[in-house]
Amino acid sequence: MKYLLLIFANEETKEILDRDRDKIWAEVDELMAELTESGEWVSGHGLGSPDQARRVRVQASVPVVTDGPFAEAKEHIAGYCVVDCASVERATEIAARWPDARLGGMEVWPMLG
Repeated sequence: MKYLLLIFANEETKEILDRDRDKIWAEVDELMAELTESGEWVSGHGLGSPDQARRVRVQASVPVVTDGPFAEAKEHIAGYCVVDCASVERATEIAARWPDARLGGMEVWPMLG
């Protein structure tokens, strides 16, 4: 089954990434290589800055567009991974090993279809 691993970040996360970028990316590269070899890696991408994001909702048949996540939000979605593995426990294990689980947080969502 496929699982979406959402990566969350905040201002502190950004500071840590700026400071320890090479070490963190080495961890990501190692984990991605392992998941690619096992056939569990499907895809993943980092996302742009929240101030470049848009929120779209339709109200009374009219699209209402606002800038990114609400300013009050302390966290934002920074990226995602899609893995194809045998169980939610395995997907959770992968998320726990992702460096961002220590830095900002991760969510594991089963994908439909």
